[in-house]
Amino acid sequence: MQKASQLHDVTEMGDTTVDLGKGEPIAITAEGLAKSFPGVAAVNGIDLQVKPGELMALLGPSGSGKTTLLRLFAGLETPTAGRILFGDEDATHLPVRERRVGFMFQHYALFKHMSVAENVAYGLRVRPRRLRPSSAEIAKRAEELLELVQLPGLGRRYPAQLSGGQRQRVALARALAVEPRVLLLDEPFGALDAQVRRDLRRWLRELHDRTGHTTLFVTHDQEEALELADRVAILNRGRLEQLGHADDILDHPATPFVAGFVGDAIRLPVTVEAGWISLGRGKVPAPFQFPSGPAELFIRPSDLTLAHSTGHGTFMGKVVGTRRVGSARRAELVLEDGLPSVEVTLPLEHSVAKGEELHLNLLTMRLFQAR
Repeated sequence: MQKASQLHDVTEMGDTTVDLGKGEPIAITAEGLAKSFPGVAAVNGIDLQVKPGELMALLGPSGSGKTTLLRLFAGLETPTAGRILFGDEDATHLPVRERRVGFMFQHYALFKHMSVAENVAYGLRVRPRRLRPSSAEIAKRAEELLELVQLPGLGRRYPAQLSGGQRQRVALARALAVEPRVLLLDEPFGALDAQVRRDLRRWLRELHDRTGHTTLFVTHDQEEALELADRVAILNRGRLEQLGHADDILDHPATPFVAGFVGDAIRLPVTVEAGWISLGRGKVPAPFQFPSGPAELFIRPSDLTLAHSTGHGTFMGKVVGTRRVGSARRAELVLEDGLPSVEVTLPLEHSVAKGEELHLNLLTMRLFQAR
């Protein structure tokens, strides 16, 4: 891990212009895409389109299929079923070299015995002779790309002489050097500490806006996906659960999995009867025409607020703990014996004691029929 103090060179993008030689951005499409390994369906019939010039995140828990899907697009895995399109071209069985994909790994994968400039230029130097630029052109391109990724003058250094954030930017420059049609990034900042990750994802967004590549990146970091991407694809057990903008994912989860996975939500088993949800010692109204019966209610700390009065539409919770969260306070509450505890965010000046009972309102409803 690199300490945050080791990377204070993330600056504004400036006016550097590099001819990336990629032409117009293209769409990436998966149609019924599947990949099975012995006993495991890693990708299970996914339909997905990344729009031309879009920056999309693949988000999901470990084993959800996101890295396998990225490797299928890269040509590093062969699909069991379905097809892949780059623009209008069927790329399902194209070899890796012909796909013109820039691929960036989590752990840099830089050659330790090569200088920074040699690493950036590697993909160009190994091209067939008839497609290989001249040595002068390759050197010029490496220099231009190092300027683009904010590393001018570091071409003669070796990877071991750079910080983690700098090595990751060298890896991205190398991916760009091959004039890719699309960029595929696998946990691009996973090996870095939190502050460097925040700096680099801001920088990557600026870089993407300048270069316009169609870009797909894998992450397990929800904040990273929701902040950085134009749209987020949520994967679970090889299937696409939801695709949408950050507001769609957070405010309108399409499935119980998405509701529970994104935003630190707590799942509460509840019962709906005659349009009301029994919740602890109280009831709150269910969404219009929601059927009676067992249901699952997902609650985040921001969904709860203190009630100014009691009665219908409010419920109670007993404080079992408190903690400081930035400029606010979080109170942990038990609504009913046997239910998971939930949290409510309170103003810092609002002190509560363990054992105290609070009257609550529910501001947001994320309710699904029990499966």
